[in-house]
Amino acid sequence: MTQLPSYKHWHLRHDAQGILWLTLDRADSQTNSLNHVVMEELNEILDGLSGASLTGMVIHSAKKNGFIAGMDIQEFSRVKDSNQAVDLARVAQKLLDKLANQPMPTIALIHGFCLGGGLELALACDYRIAADEENTRLGLPEVMLGIHPGWGGTVRLPRLIGVTAAMDLMLTGRSVSAKTAKKLGLVDAAVPERQLNNAVHYFIKNKPALKKPAYWQQCLASVFLRPLVGGILRKKLKTKVDSEQYPAPYAMVEAWLEHGAKEEKAFVAEAHSIGKLWGTETAKNLVRVYKLQERLKKLSGKQHFLGKRVHVVGAGIMGGDIAIWCALKGFHVTLQDRSIQQIAPVMKRAYDLFSKKLKDPLAIRNAMDRLRPDPNGEGIPLADVLIEAIFEDLSAKQSLFVALEEQAKPSAILATNTSSLLLEQISQKMQQPDRLIGIHFFNPVAQLPLVEVVHTERTPAEIAQQGIAFVHQLGKLPLPVKSSPGFLVNRVLSAYLLEAGSLAKEGVPLAAIDQAAIKFGMPLGPIELMDIIGIDIVLAAAKHLTRGNSIELLAELQNMVDVKHLGKKTGKGFYSYKNGCAQKPALPKNYYPSRDLASRLIMRLVNEAMACLREKIVEDKDLVDAGVIFGTGFAPFLGGPIHYLEHLEASHETFHSGSMELPLSDVIE
Repeated sequence: MTQLPSYKHWHLRHDAQGILWLTLDRADSQTNSLNHVVMEELNEILDGLSGASLTGMVIHSAKKNGFIAGMDIQEFSRVKDSNQAVDLARVAQKLLDKLANQPMPTIALIHGFCLGGGLELALACDYRIAADEENTRLGLPEVMLGIHPGWGGTVRLPRLIGVTAAMDLMLTGRSVSAKTAKKLGLVDAAVPERQLNNAVHYFIKNKPALKKPAYWQQCLASVFLRPLVGGILRKKLKTKVDSEQYPAPYAMVEAWLEHGAKEEKAFVAEAHSIGKLWGTETAKNLVRVYKLQERLKKLSGKQHFLGKRVHVVGAGIMGGDIAIWCALKGFHVTLQDRSIQQIAPVMKRAYDLFSKKLKDPLAIRNAMDRLRPDPNGEGIPLADVLIEAIFEDLSAKQSLFVALEEQAKPSAILATNTSSLLLEQISQKMQQPDRLIGIHFFNPVAQLPLVEVVHTERTPAEIAQQGIAFVHQLGKLPLPVKSSPGFLVNRVLSAYLLEAGSLAKEGVPLAAIDQAAIKFGMPLGPIELMDIIGIDIVLAAAKHLTRGNSIELLAELQNMVDVKHLGKKTGKGFYSYKNGCAQKPALPKNYYPSRDLASRLIMRLVNEAMACLREKIVEDKDLVDAGVIFGTGFAPFLGGPIHYLEHLEASHETFHSGSMELPLSDVIE
């Protein structure tokens, strides 16, 4: 090859050692993803290598944020039917086969994200070298889109690291660090970024033996042991997801069980499995959820929050966890409460979370150094963001913000984490009431991705946008909402929880209520959810949102609070708790749940979501769906409550409630 051709998305160069470097730099995007044009160019490049004298080939990325994020989500719209999905999968598989069969050593040089189709491409290379940096993540998250890897990943990954580790990655969709990938055998080397080139030359020069799973892992893939392994995988799946709601994990296991991961028929089976999954409602809805998530991420625009210091007032569960998360994400945080003794438990929780998330002792120490107890409020005048997270008392919050406004610098964000009070009420005594916004986190802070950014009609756009940018810097999904009782998530959730309470008052067993919700597709039943949130917190929110027929339920919640039956945190609420687990009584043998149990729960939630849309609590129906999915865990495979209702109306389908079916007219008020 005397003259290298040029391409729109790929750049080619030879080095002095005879290595060909293929650099992906997608021209129309800030992120590398794979679409048909990028793949066609790669195919042309590989065809052009025939007869070339090369010592090796390296595929890497010119983008600073990562290697390849996977398939471009817009490619989904190009697929019109199952047959086309199969054909496209086979085309991609054959392209990656062409890469896998190159005569010279091939290396995927990975930094940042390497996900989905990007990892499948890397698996087709002889070696994978990853930058051992904090932002390097490798994974096959296709199951989160209602499908599974379709470019050979379900075949090549088990061949490389064994079926148990491979299925763990593919069935969960989780991503792993460079260090973990090295331990699994997913990458051949995990080195500091400065040593990547040295590692490339070592592998091309020495050509070490290609990785294989341990012998016992190879035995598990044998035709004799596959049925046993498949049975175990199926059993584990049944404890996690319903096959009717999420068919992709089951399809993955079945394809492996039938064909293993050795012969060409395994690739063909993978492609045909993708074809069956592609047009399912689950896949369509999970792609929709992904797009909703991307929309929330982009709400901050190109604005970055430049502040470095956060001051949190209130070291309870919520305030403490907000402070911990801010410190984890690199902010210098001061945490204020009445005394060091009240702040001390937060420091213990912080160390536990940092140890789990960061692993490295130096990184843990640095994060702990960023979190400082501050009972005297010395951090107030230095803070770029001040977050109030005290108990839900209007007078106390009003007094606090008068004091904070006097001490805070003029450019600081003043925010309340209130879950139910109006900004207009809290800011009444402030000199500049329009300066106050809501930054409403959800419990547990470390697990729930959504944060509501609350504004009034008079909130300056630049202040609201700053709040959105700050939430984005925290790695959370910001949702702009209008100041209104309960905002979006708590208002919708309260309707759902209060309906569950009403059912309990009518004598429906608590466990039956939870079972109906879980069978529908909710992550937890509403009764257990109230215990986890805390009965006192549920009561405080419900007082601002309840209507007529829930008065008796409020009285019962108050009685529980009076005797300190606050839920999981005190060991007793609606359920008793042992080692953190709810002790749910078995249902009576002769008990049969009413056929409208799930419908009463879910349609109360859906109706409240529709009311929020009518009142413009958020901008549009997609943001309602995003907020309810990411804030309450509403069954993602249904695409959100508004989308679900529209689907029912358009298709004249019955209400989805697991094994129960009800005409739509029976469940809409």
